[in-house]
Amino acid sequence: MSSSEKVLVTGAAGFIGSHITDSLLRLRYNVVGVDNLSAGRLENLSFAFRQRNFRFIKSDILVDRNWIPEAKGISSIFHFAANPEVRHSIMEPLSHYEQNLTATMKLLEFGRKNDVGLFVFASSSTVYGDPERIPTPENHPLKPISIYGATKASAELMCQTYARLYGIKCLILRYANIIGSRLRHGVIYDFLIKLMKNKKVLEILGDGTQKKSYLWVGDAVQASINLAKLALESAHNIFIYNIGNNDWTSVTDIAKVIIEVLGLKDVKLTFSPGTSDGRGWPGDVKLMLLDISKLKRDLNWEPSLSSLEAVRIAAKSIAEELKII
Repeated sequence: MSSSEKVLVTGAAGFIGSHITDSLLRLRYNVVGVDNLSAGRLENLSFAFRQRNFRFIKSDILVDRNWIPEAKGISSIFHFAANPEVRHSIMEPLSHYEQNLTATMKLLEFGRKNDVGLFVFASSSTVYGDPERIPTPENHPLKPISIYGATKASAELMCQTYARLYGIKCLILRYANIIGSRLRHGVIYDFLIKLMKNKKVLEILGDGTQKKSYLWVGDAVQASINLAKLALESAHNIFIYNIGNNDWTSVTDIAKVIIEVLGLKDVKLTFSPGTSDGRGWPGDVKLMLLDISKLKRDLNWEPSLSSLEAVRIAAKSIAEELKII
């Protein structure tokens, strides 16, 4: 990737997608951003809209073709458009199939027909399901326990097949819980909204012992773009990396940090397990810590914040955006 190149970012107005877009623009890439705004927000692109090297198209890649003329001549695709709600995928599996797998196929086909050199796919730690090894390495079997995780695993296989069959370089990024400003789903956002409505009681989905890894979005974006550069310089076609943190933290500890960030006192924590073993809902992975030794070795990279430090900064940023503090 060179700064004169033209790249496509799907889900450009979403959480990670907008941060990826901003970073690419700062690096002087010409960016075409596509988003149907079902979950993404134009305000996430306030920096991007001020840049001459940015073009935004409101489009649903499942049904629209208005993005295709603008995408001609791109060298790389950063595919971040998806339905990120793991819990909702249990209730609406077909919708997740279409948004997360069919859309990926359409983009892979565009890449094949237009000689795109690199396809960057935003995958998820949920592809592992309940891991047999913790920390979980990239060569761990894929055994998703949610429809969301299954669609991501299926899309990964299609990316790898296109890489083998058509020579498109494929970079698969298996993200842990990425958090930071602009985030509008997940446990931090859920807790902030609940505490905004009731400052005395906070309901926790699950028994509170769920333990996962959280990574600040700035660290995730830096690793992702540097991996894209690494992939383009390599003679190989398929690259798979975990992107997460060195540590993990419990849902109860996250709740305590958010209560502290908001300056609240005497908040009662209640617990609502969605399963007999204390998960938040069926399909929720209870324990997740990715092995990131491959990422650290190949990029000489380290997370700048621990999981709880990232939670604290993310909670403060989102609370300020929501005008809670």
